[in-house]
This record gives sequence, structure tokens and C-alpha cells, in this order.
Amino acid sequence: MQNAYIGLGSNLGERAGNLLLGIHGLLATGLELTRLSRIYETEPVETFAQPSFLNMVAELKGDTLPPPDRLLEQLLQVELSLGRTRDSAKGPRTIDLDLLLYRAETCNTQLLTLPHPRLHLRRFVLVPLTEIAPRLVHPTLNKTMTELLAALDDDSEVKLWSPRRSSEYKL
Repeated sequence: MQNAYIGLGSNLGERAGNLLLGIHGLLATGLELTRLSRIYETEPVETFAQPSFLNMVAELKGDTLPPPDRLLEQLLQVELSLGRTRDSAKGPRTIDLDLLLYRAETCNTQLLTLPHPRLHLRRFVLVPLTEIAPRLVHPTLNKTMTELLAALDDDSEVKLWSPRRSSEYKL
């Protein structure tokens, strides 16, 4: 695995627009995107009642990546520029950019854990990740994303999002 994978999520405001702005922010920092999953509407998990999320995953080109700590800084800057606040843990947010995987590297510092410590437990991450990288192997669990998704206990709802079904999409 030479690429990095970023989870994008939004459940405040124009959610689809926020995802698009997040992608634009990634590109504006000089990162090269190679693939994007489709957008999924998902219910909040491991948190209090709040609006549904839109989630997706982006694959970043591996040979142009900054070091993982620098990449995390870039993600946090994009979040900040798009109005992300951290008023409460796991609270509603305009944008969330999570560094899920960085090549096959592992890391566990105060600021960064790689791979993302809960990616293998979350349907809203594994569904879009499996869509674009089904044979990608988790560097510590040694299972493909397809295998992790098949073994998942999380039964939260994850469905393809369609702008035609959404009241937030207006012409």
C-alpha cells in the first residue's frame, strides 16, 4: 500500500457542499487525489442524537504525500478553514477529515494513531473504503477491507446518498 486514505464527513449545513469544499481544500494544499468513493448517508454512531452524516473516502496519491504528521496538520487546517469547531466530543460538525491509513505505516503518538484506531469498527468508514479499495490490507489486522466489512458487528444504517432524495439539494 503506497497511498493514504482520508475519511470525510459532514452533518451540519449543506452537507454535500461541505464534502465538496473538503475535497477542494485537500487539492488546494497540493495533495493529489486518485479516487473518491460515492457519498453515503449514515446515522451517527457512538454519540448523542444529532443530524445524519454524509460520508465518503478519498484516496491520496502515495508518491507525493507529506509525512503523516504534516498531512494531519493539513487536514486540520482544511477543517478550520471550513468552520469546524470542537465544542463537544463527537458532536455535530461542518466537516471532519480523518486520516484513516497512511501507506502501511503504524504510529501511536499523542496526536496521531495509524491506522485510525476505530476504522475497522465503523460501517460508515468501511463501506466507502471497501468501495474504492476492497483488497487493501489493514496493516495491523492483516485483513482486507472486504474481510473487515464482512466481519463487522456494527449494524448502523449506511445508504447511498442521492441529491434527488435530499431536501438540501436545490437547483
